[in-house]
Amino acid sequence: MGKYDYPLPSREYILQLLGEQAGVPMPFEDLCDRLDVKPFEVTDFQRRLGAMARDGQLMQNRRGDWLIPDKADLIGGRVQGHRDGYGFLIPDDKEKGGDIFLSAKEMAKVLHGDRAIVRLVGVDRRGRPEGKIVEVTDRANTRVVGRVINEHGVCFVAAENRRISQDILLPPPPKSDKKALRPKAGQVVMVEIIEQPTVRSQPIGRVIEILGNYADPGMEIEIALRKHDLPFEFSKEALKQTKKLPDEVRKSDWKGREDLTGLPLVTIDGETARDFDDAVYCERQGKGFRLVVAIADVSHYVDASSVLDQEAYDRGNSVYFPRRVISMLPEKLSNGLCSLNPQVERLCMVCDMSLSAAGAIKRYRFYPAVMFSHARLTYTEVAAALYDQDPAARRKLEPLLPNLEALDAVFRLLAKAREKRGAIDFDTVETRMIFDDNGKIARIEPYARNDAHRLIEECMLAANVCASEFLHEQEHATLYRIHEGPPEEKLTKLREFLATFGMQLGGGDSPGAKDYARLLTKIEGRTDKVLLQTVMLRSLSQAIYSPDNVGHFGLAYESYTHFTSPIRRYPDLLVHRAIKAALAGEKYRPGNWEEIGLHCSATERRADEATRDVESWLKCFYMKDRIGEEYSGSISAVVPFGIFVALDEVFVEGLVHVSELGRDYFHFDEAAHAMVGERSGARYRLSDRVRVQVVRVDMEQNKIDFRLVEAPPATQPETGAKPKGRRRG
Repeated sequence: MGKYDYPLPSREYILQLLGEQAGVPMPFEDLCDRLDVKPFEVTDFQRRLGAMARDGQLMQNRRGDWLIPDKADLIGGRVQGHRDGYGFLIPDDKEKGGDIFLSAKEMAKVLHGDRAIVRLVGVDRRGRPEGKIVEVTDRANTRVVGRVINEHGVCFVAAENRRISQDILLPPPPKSDKKALRPKAGQVVMVEIIEQPTVRSQPIGRVIEILGNYADPGMEIEIALRKHDLPFEFSKEALKQTKKLPDEVRKSDWKGREDLTGLPLVTIDGETARDFDDAVYCERQGKGFRLVVAIADVSHYVDASSVLDQEAYDRGNSVYFPRRVISMLPEKLSNGLCSLNPQVERLCMVCDMSLSAAGAIKRYRFYPAVMFSHARLTYTEVAAALYDQDPAARRKLEPLLPNLEALDAVFRLLAKAREKRGAIDFDTVETRMIFDDNGKIARIEPYARNDAHRLIEECMLAANVCASEFLHEQEHATLYRIHEGPPEEKLTKLREFLATFGMQLGGGDSPGAKDYARLLTKIEGRTDKVLLQTVMLRSLSQAIYSPDNVGHFGLAYESYTHFTSPIRRYPDLLVHRAIKAALAGEKYRPGNWEEIGLHCSATERRADEATRDVESWLKCFYMKDRIGEEYSGSISAVVPFGIFVALDEVFVEGLVHVSELGRDYFHFDEAAHAMVGERSGARYRLSDRVRVQVVRVDMEQNKIDFRLVEAPPATQPETGAKPKGRRRG
């Protein structure tokens, strides 16, 4: 409503008229008459109807009358394509039922991501509801990145996004057009779709950018940026605004801030980190402790109504690719003015906490300050000094050791509290890629988190909890980081699976994190620990951002938000603004909190998908020279068409197709996470050990195929194993 100079009929009122009052499709003129739309409002009213149509709330029939799809037994939603040509409509209204199957013939009219309205026409051969597209309400793809293919003189682009299965035709540009781009077969390009697909014709495009050859260094990132529609270049306006910012803290910036420059705050990060969000300090205070967490004050420099803020919102977060970072903020801010670099003054927002001897947060205070980082430390050197008692490391950090040892004492208390709280702590292996001088992977190695990582993590968790509690007490709206408990369907499957091992998850119909934590303790030391832990992990929901505080299941917090990374996460920036507003006795209103939460959750998933794509491509490139080599590994996933195996030595995953499992008919047992032979009874189960040979690497589809060399020994569910050892804190 705020867009218009005069109040237009709301969406709800329009739906009420068409649904309950009139009850029939209506021509545009009749709608205007019934809703008293003035002549000067007609254009804006048409825009509103168009927006409602794009959202699937309304549609027009062949006569041009407006109607509600639901009244005509039509279902609106978003199209999800499959690489094999078929697809699904994901309904907007989940109460209408599950996903609707769209045949390849129907998918010829749309591209992945489009919005459409369908009519149910029956069920497919697998018993799924099948639909026919009545109308495409919104086209999601205007630009597509892909590879140029020339077959028999016909040029087209095969999209990098495999969910777009239609080839995009490239008509030859006129010879007179000297500016037209003329890519060669095999090159990667960005095309602009000038004609969307119909039931009779393929999509047609025009090349607007030639990125280069597929194997060029860094091409995998260029493709991922465009494939996932990641903003990667700042606008001229944003850069101009950034240029006007100072290079250092000015005396005028000190107003209203506490002076912490004498406090020996330090940053502790990885060796390759360049943007430093947080600094920490700890001292003993009587029987307890004072813990100070200082966070870069990004909100001082990024105004809520600025172009910089809009670009940060569009990105939602920084994206960390191997060897390249797409920052949420321009480099002057992310690596300079807002980064808590050593030996320079920086503006910060502080969470100043008093902890009891048992590690409970007794009091906390938020305030803006000016700080001076006394050292830029790494996890490695802090771990060497504190935990390895390395003499050289201790000598180097000698002036800071009392504060670091106090930090470690607080970490131990907070970790104990975490265990008592029942937070879930899955034991997973992280990896990192080591590159050669040509920008290709030299090796992939496990990345062990040490106690210095956990020390900083517990400090950040404490500050985030305080931020959440403060805003809740102030009755100030914010974005919480929420993690709901396991969905009922997944919980049922988990319980059925555990029952085959003679185990059960406590908590009845509503298990808590503590129930998961207890079960993790019980499976410690079992030979099938990896299997059980993996299935438990997959039963959980995904954490998201929301203004509705339902708590964080995994961390076992009743209230939790993100405060500690405003350089790289937009929700943290909003939380800073909300805290500042609350401290001033005001309210910060950025708009619709729910929509912002959905957007930030979506940008987070987008970043994850893009980084996975890049890592997959790099791993394929790494393995293409290793065809014929054999490796040992574990089954990491079981799907209807085979098993995925994660290799031990190189931390790469590939597929053993069902046809390679043996001379038998193998069936997918979803409940048991296994492939089972019909005649032989041979079983391939999640986490089973196997030996495989690399037989094919498909760079175009980022696929690695294995052949089974050695199958796992026949195993039965383990029921009598005793827990061994202790779970790591």
